[in-house]
Amino acid sequence: MVSRTTDDYQRMAEAGCVAITEPAFWAGYDRSSAQGFYDYFRLLTGFEPKRAAQYGIEHYTWICMNPKEAEDLALARDVIEIIPEFLDEDNVLGVGEIGLNKNTRNELTILEEQIALAAEHEQLILVHTPHLEDKRKGTRITIDAIKRNGKIDPGRVLIDHVEEHTVGMVLDEGFWAGMTLYPNSKCTVQRAVDIIETYGNERLWVNSAGDWGHSDPMTVPRTGIELKRRGHGPELFDKISFRNPLTFLGQCAKFKVRDA
Repeated sequence: MVSRTTDDYQRMAEAGCVAITEPAFWAGYDRSSAQGFYDYFRLLTGFEPKRAAQYGIEHYTWICMNPKEAEDLALARDVIEIIPEFLDEDNVLGVGEIGLNKNTRNELTILEEQIALAAEHEQLILVHTPHLEDKRKGTRITIDAIKRNGKIDPGRVLIDHVEEHTVGMVLDEGFWAGMTLYPNSKCTVQRAVDIIETYGNERLWVNSAGDWGHSDPMTVPRTGIELKRRGHGPELFDKISFRNPLTFLGQCAKFKVRDA
C-alpha cells in the first residue's frame, strides 16, 4: 500500500475490507544501503497503519530482505541484522516476503538465513515464489529449504503467488497457499476460481496485488462476483477471503481482527 493512493483505501473500505497485510517488497528500484531499508521498515510500521486507520482498516505488515535485492550478500546481511528490531512492532506478523527471484545461489543463501531468523524468533513466514518461467523450480527449492531447517511448522508458512502448476505441491507439503490476483497477469480472478474449484478451499486463500505495477486491490471482491456467477454460495467466498486468512494470521498473537 505504500505505492497506492488513499483512493484505494477508500474503495477497499467500501467493499468491506477490514484488514490488509503488506509484505516488505521491492520498491521499483534497488536500495543502496541498509539505512534505506530501515527507513522503509519505519514507514511500514509507523506511518502506513495510521493512513489505513483513517478508513477503518487494520494495517499489518511483514519484515524481510526481499529476494529481488538479495543478490548482494553484504547488503542483505546488513538488512537481516536490523530485522529483529522491528519484529516486536504491534503490526508486524512475521518474516516476509522471503523467497527466490531468479533461483540464484546468493538468493538461496539469504532465504536460508531468513528462514533461520524466523525459526529463532518463532515468526510466521510469508514466501514469494518466482515468476512463471522459474516458478515450479523455485517453489520446489523453497519448500526443500524450509524442510531442511527442521524447525518450521509448515502450517505457519504461507507460500504466495501459487498458480495451477505449483498449488498442488504446496498443499501436499502441508503449507498454506496464497493466490495473488492481478487484473490480467499471473493469477487472474478467473484462474483463481478455477483453482478453487479444482483443489478445494482448505489452506488456500486469495489476496489482491496492490503495488507499483498494473494491479488492483479490488480483485478480491471481484473474486466473490466470479464465484457467484458460477453458482457458488457466499460461504465459499467468505472462507477463501476471510476465514482462511483469519485462521492463518490468527497464529500471530498481535493479529487483532476477530471473527464477526
